[in-house]
Amino acid sequence: MYNQSMLRDDALKGKTIVITGGGTGLGKAMGTYFLKLGANLVITSRKVDVLQKTATEMEKETGGKVLAVACDVREYEQVENVLRESIKVFGKVDGLINNAAGNFIAPTERLSANAFSAVIDIVLKGSVNCTLAFGKHWISEKQAASVLNIVTTYAFTGSAYVVPSACAKGGVLAMTRSLAVEWGKYGIRTNAIAPGPFPTKGAWERLLPGDLAEKFDFKNRVPLKRVGDHQELANLAAFLISDFAGYINGEVITIDGGEWLQGAGQFNGLEAIPNEMWDAFEQMTRSAKGS
Repeated sequence: MYNQSMLRDDALKGKTIVITGGGTGLGKAMGTYFLKLGANLVITSRKVDVLQKTATEMEKETGGKVLAVACDVREYEQVENVLRESIKVFGKVDGLINNAAGNFIAPTERLSANAFSAVIDIVLKGSVNCTLAFGKHWISEKQAASVLNIVTTYAFTGSAYVVPSACAKGGVLAMTRSLAVEWGKYGIRTNAIAPGPFPTKGAWERLLPGDLAEKFDFKNRVPLKRVGDHQELANLAAFLISDFAGYINGEVITIDGGEWLQGAGQFNGLEAIPNEMWDAFEQMTRSAKGS
């Protein structure tokens, strides 16, 4: 059932939602579901051809309306243009999904300062640019709205080998919680989702090329022994951006099958011990108590 739609068909009817990085992967999955729930959709990325192809596919599949706007979220003027075009076509914007991201998997000492900046600029600066532009507009218009930031579980734990991303996502999480308090009085809710492994073909092939993806089989790190289905993330995002979540503000919802907790406990790795060995341990313990 986890790959089935969760909300009623009209749950987002009349709402307009903007998704950065909406042309592929998880952004595309969320956007497609929003359309099925009755929303108008605006998708952005730097690749115009990908955006237009995705918009056509989405409209054909759902019967909804999609506006594709090229945007480099690192450039504030381009973000403002997305806002203008969205209002021009749909009249208003009700929700923003900060989903655009970049990452390098590498030992930190192998990264250049420019590589570090590239990730920070897309993930943190890009999310700030979008949130600030849309937030200023909503406050000026006295309009209630919702911001949903896509972070990651290592935003709150940190992680080796993805340090630029961990720094950037940690900043986005801090912004989420800070603005939830500051902008709550304007009716603007700010929340985040921290996904675990949700494989997307393009991104995972770039990050783990060749046979690395097979060697580092992420489902083995998840207590549920599977990776996430895109519909599961789309269900959660749709709920958080909808009016059903109207009293949820400043939260980060983890959806990872328990992955980060698996690595957090000091003795969690003992799951590798077979039952026969546990039997031997039990006998040893009883013998020690009896002595």
